[in-house]
Amino acid sequence: MTVVPDHVPVLVVGGGPSGLAAAIELGRRGIDVLVVEPRTALDPLRPRAKTTSVRTMEHLRRWGIADRLRAAAPLPVEHAQDVVFCTGLFGHEITRFPEAFGLWTSPREVAAEAGQQAPQSLVEQVLRDAAAELPTVTLLVGWRAASVLDGRVAAQAVLEAPDGTPHRITADYLLGCDGSSGITRAAIGARYEGFSGALPNLSITFRSRALEERELCALGVHYWAIGARYGGLMGRLDLHGTWWAIVQGVDAAVDALDPAALVQALVGDDVDVEVLATDPWSARMLLVDRYRGERVFLVGDAAHLNPPWGGHGFNTCVGDAVNLGWKLAAVLQGWAPPALLDSYEAERRPVAHRTIAAAGNQESFLAPSFAEDDLDDDGTAGELLRADLARRLAVKEGEFHSLGLVLGYDYPDSPVVVPDGRPLPEPHLLDYEPSAHPGARLPHAWLPDGTSLFDLLGEDFTLLWLGRDGDTGPLLDAAARLGRSLRVVDLTHLPNLRPRYGADLLLVRPDQHVAWRGAATPDPEALLLTVVGAADIPTIVSPTPSLEEIAR
Repeated sequence: MTVVPDHVPVLVVGGGPSGLAAAIELGRRGIDVLVVEPRTALDPLRPRAKTTSVRTMEHLRRWGIADRLRAAAPLPVEHAQDVVFCTGLFGHEITRFPEAFGLWTSPREVAAEAGQQAPQSLVEQVLRDAAAELPTVTLLVGWRAASVLDGRVAAQAVLEAPDGTPHRITADYLLGCDGSSGITRAAIGARYEGFSGALPNLSITFRSRALEERELCALGVHYWAIGARYGGLMGRLDLHGTWWAIVQGVDAAVDALDPAALVQALVGDDVDVEVLATDPWSARMLLVDRYRGERVFLVGDAAHLNPPWGGHGFNTCVGDAVNLGWKLAAVLQGWAPPALLDSYEAERRPVAHRTIAAAGNQESFLAPSFAEDDLDDDGTAGELLRADLARRLAVKEGEFHSLGLVLGYDYPDSPVVVPDGRPLPEPHLLDYEPSAHPGARLPHAWLPDGTSLFDLLGEDFTLLWLGRDGDTGPLLDAAARLGRSLRVVDLTHLPNLRPRYGADLLLVRPDQHVAWRGAATPDPEALLLTVVGAADIPTIVSPTPSLEEIAR
């Protein structure tokens, strides 16, 4: 029998992707975490999110579980990487978007990991197992939070055991990872702002022998079916006959719908269909007006709801958890002041806003908006219609190729990032332009021996030494005086990296974002205090480099 304490450093309300990611980030840093999650079982027939992004896979790599997810995933990346638009699975291919969602089969310089397709239930199970292996993390499955009260010095909650027995608990900090229907948002007086999509949708999980036995129009990881009457998307859940489909623009609450007939409409033939589950839903574009109270923080869906188009939803949740996790650990371990936690909303809310906007823009370009009667015609008329539609479908590019959003999000205006005075690159949705400006994710590099640069970074702050003109001594001495952990990675033997990163020294945060870059700092102790939110230290602005230094 699990003994539930009366007090914990961190209570996580909700054990979905956000809560589990936060527990792993904190637990790996030695922080005791209690997670309460009412679901005793994860439903494999309602896959919900299916895209684990390149960036999330990098976090899983840092936690040592990226290969574990790939081994468990029922759909290997090698199977298919393209999104195919077609008139039906046995119809005509219209166009395709290759290597969608960062699915590539050989290493790329741009990232330490490729993306992975896997149902959310499986990803959650991998995260559950990883969290349960940490001695600092306690998972209470079947438990729920009945009430949450924020406070100036602690948060309080009433937990309910599976049998309904209440248990009162206090926590130094409480993370609200309980999604859109949870209670933590109300506990801090936060509210969603935004709107919902115009078209309702119906998700269907099904099996069909015909889709295994007959040749399809193309090989894809996702298929967008543009039919005359119904449109939507579908894809394999595994290689053994289980599929998912999303029929767009149908309202199960109003219309008498036959899920099997809807699947047949997308396929384009009266194939056998065994419906396993259905799930009606509408896309929502919602963002809370605040991310924190005193001791309660909102993480993931409790703070923002993203449309699924582009596969950014749960990945944005993991990004929240990582950002808050290392900061909360720093505060609880005493090497950062509570002011560091103010940077969580300052950094993550703009990312959520941008991500919601990018995904929400696709609401105008769902499958029903492209429907045409003669699109499946075998003659010249059909060929001309499909060719014209292929050109118009270029508006979908940003849904499938969005590394500019996935890897290019940054925190240049954060209070714990030290700008260097150089012009910032323009943000892009599609294309990722590697940049080591303060606030950006450190651009990835494969080293000559095949090692990922990311694998050399420390659990806390890391100082990359890229040019011999940079002097690591002052920052190392300052870290020692402050009792801080600072790993130095000597890369001066690889001179090709210096131009890529634009400075002799880069200070990299635990979440792999750049905190500062330069050749030297006049006050290294003040710099180290600034990047962890020491409130009484003024922001340091590095001298603007000369044109010669920028070009070097």
